[in-house]
Amino acid sequence: MLTALVARSAGSVKRNAAGALTTAVRAFTGSPALAHHCETGGSPATVNGVSVEVHNEGGSKRVLVTKELPGRRWLDILVHNDCRVEICTDPAVILPNATIVKLIGDKCDGVVGQLTEDWSDELFGALKAAGGKVYSNYAVGYNNVKVPAATANGIGMGNTPGVLTETTAELAAALTLAAARRVVEADVFMRAEKYKGWLPTLFVGNLLQNKTVGIIGAGRIGTAYARMMVEGHKMDVVYYDPYPSKLEDYVNAYGEFLKSQGERPVTVKRVDTVEEVLRTADVVSLHCNLDADTKHLMNKERLNMMKEDAVLVNAARGPVVDEVALVNHLKANPNFKCGLDVFEDEPAMKPGLRDCPNAVIVPHIASA
Repeated sequence: MLTALVARSAGSVKRNAAGALTTAVRAFTGSPALAHHCETGGSPATVNGVSVEVHNEGGSKRVLVTKELPGRRWLDILVHNDCRVEICTDPAVILPNATIVKLIGDKCDGVVGQLTEDWSDELFGALKAAGGKVYSNYAVGYNNVKVPAATANGIGMGNTPGVLTETTAELAAALTLAAARRVVEADVFMRAEKYKGWLPTLFVGNLLQNKTVGIIGAGRIGTAYARMMVEGHKMDVVYYDPYPSKLEDYVNAYGEFLKSQGERPVTVKRVDTVEEVLRTADVVSLHCNLDADTKHLMNKERLNMMKEDAVLVNAARGPVVDEVALVNHLKANPNFKCGLDVFEDEPAMKPGLRDCPNAVIVPHIASA
C-alpha cells in the first residue's frame, strides 16, 4: 500500500532519493509474506520533542515516515540507498499538522505520510523549507493531498493505484454479503444468548443470486468487485462511469459461456446517469474518487431512489455518502441495508449510525 513517489513530479526531484523511495514502496506492494509489523532494531530518539525510531543513522538523505508500516523490505531498500529513516513512534493515531512540522524539522529530503494527514500548503511549505523534494502518500487515493500545493512548493508526490485492487474489492464483497444476509445482526443475537431454536422467519435476508449489482465507478476496484459478484452469484451488472469499462467484455464473454452450459446468461449495461443505477440495482457499490462532484453523491434524494430493500456498499471514501441522510434512511427503511468501510468524519461516525442494526460498519480495513 506504499506509494510510488514520482508519479506526479512537481519540480526538480532529487532522483537518487526519489528513486530509492519509489523502489522501496513498490517492493512492499503485493507481498503477503511481508505483512508483519516492521521489525525493531532502530535507535530511539526525539525530533523537536517527538519520539522516533532511527534506522541507518549515518545516511546522507533523511526520510521521515509518519507511522510504523508493515513489513521490512521497504526499509531495507531505503537504507541500502543511503537514507537515514526516521519512523515516528508517537502514540497518537492521527498526527496533527503541528507534530508533523516538528518531525520535518530543519532538514528532510522526503516524507512517507498517511491518508489521515492534511497535506496542503502548511506541510508542503515546511517540507520545502527543510530542503525536501518528495512526498509519498501511503494510500491508493490522495484526497488528503492538495496537489497544487505540492506543485507550488516544488514537491514531487505520488500514490500507488492498483496495489489494493483485490483487497478492497474483497472487502466490498464481504460487506455486501454481511449486510444482505444480516450476518452481524445474527452474530449479536447469538452472543446475547437469545437463540432458542430455528424459525423460518429468523433473520431472513436478501438473496443475491441472479439479482442486479450496480457499480458507481467501474475502474480497477469496481471492475474486480463486479467480477466477484458476477462469478459468485450470477448477478447482472449495471454501471455508471464516464468511460466504457473492460468489464463489459468480461461479462458478455461469461454470459456466452453460461449460455453454452444451458444456464441463464448474465448481462451488463452502462447507463448515462447515477440515478438509473440506483433505480435498477438490488446492490449498489461505490467505487468513485472523492472530489467536489462526488461529495455527498449519495444524498437524501438519491437514497430515496433506491429499492426499499437494496444494499448500499461504500469502500471508496466516506464523504461520498451524506452520512446524516443515510442514518435517517436506515431508520425509516428497516429493510434497507448498508455496508461501510469508510465514514464522512473519520474516525468519528455521525450520531445514530452505530445504533442502526441494518448497517454493517468496519474501521477502514479494506487495505488490511
